[in-house]
Amino acid sequence: MNRSARASYKPSMDLVPEVLAGSRNAIARMITRAEAGYAEAVEALAQLYKHAGKAHIIGITGVPGAGKSTLVSTLIKSFTSAGHKVGVIAVDPSSPYSGGAILGDRVRMNDSAEANHAFVRSMATRGHLGGLSRSTLEAVDILDAAGYSPIIIETVGVGQDEVEIVTAAHTVVVLSAPGLGDDIQAIKAGILEIADIHVVSKSDKPEAAATVSALKGMMALGGHAGHQAWDPPIIPVSSVSGERMEELKAEIFRHREHLATSGELADRLRKTCRTRILGVAKHLFQQKFNAGPGGVEKELQLVVERVHDPRTAAIALLGWESGNEE
Repeated sequence: MNRSARASYKPSMDLVPEVLAGSRNAIARMITRAEAGYAEAVEALAQLYKHAGKAHIIGITGVPGAGKSTLVSTLIKSFTSAGHKVGVIAVDPSSPYSGGAILGDRVRMNDSAEANHAFVRSMATRGHLGGLSRSTLEAVDILDAAGYSPIIIETVGVGQDEVEIVTAAHTVVVLSAPGLGDDIQAIKAGILEIADIHVVSKSDKPEAAATVSALKGMMALGGHAGHQAWDPPIIPVSSVSGERMEELKAEIFRHREHLATSGELADRLRKTCRTRILGVAKHLFQQKFNAGPGGVEKELQLVVERVHDPRTAAIALLGWESGNEE
């Protein structure tokens, strides 16, 4: 940090009241610090977490090329026209060279966001699997505390077992596109079962009806991981023309009411909190043992030399006695 930057630097705790007041500049700065993992921001993020928990979190996921960004742009317009203060976290693949986000999603949404006073932020995965970045939910906390709701999380195009969004969002929208090849391949990707709402994009294409039929067939076989009390609807939409977008928005609100009345919202909150606790613990573990030669590097060499096996090395790092690790 250069001298002029240091002179203008505001401590994170000083940003907290500004975030709560809805300052877009303060929100952006706090998200940047969360994403960078600044130790100085930990206390401020803890304070903002206490003010969060009011927003409805919508996850938009699906295979690459399904049209997620276009759908999100259309939803921004729909929600803001109804008076909602919308926040969007678009998780982009990390650049293999810089580690930063490839900002295609943000560029495509920017016009819609600026015109409709939404807050859109792209975040890099930084190698984190699961379709989200490590600090995604900290960014959601910041927007939540600032009064944004709904908050939309658009994931990276996900693959098999990369379904972390189900533990982050209240309502998961899985987007499928016609004409992307074998319809069954998307089912094999392991993401359709997590949908609270199925959306088929580009409904004006003739292949859309076949995709809807394939989804209905899968649903008839019980392809849903959630509670059976909710029957996930299948909605073909056109983000370009806006066809059936109001129906999609209505189904999102209907699902929110279902979560509240069925008691499932509390169950999802517990799962989210559990995932976050374990995620932070894993991150702190990696930080601790990557810090110096006395940690993982020492055990690494012993494993390379086959003096220790990986399990023995892990037990040694944890400071446990062999045989007492269960």
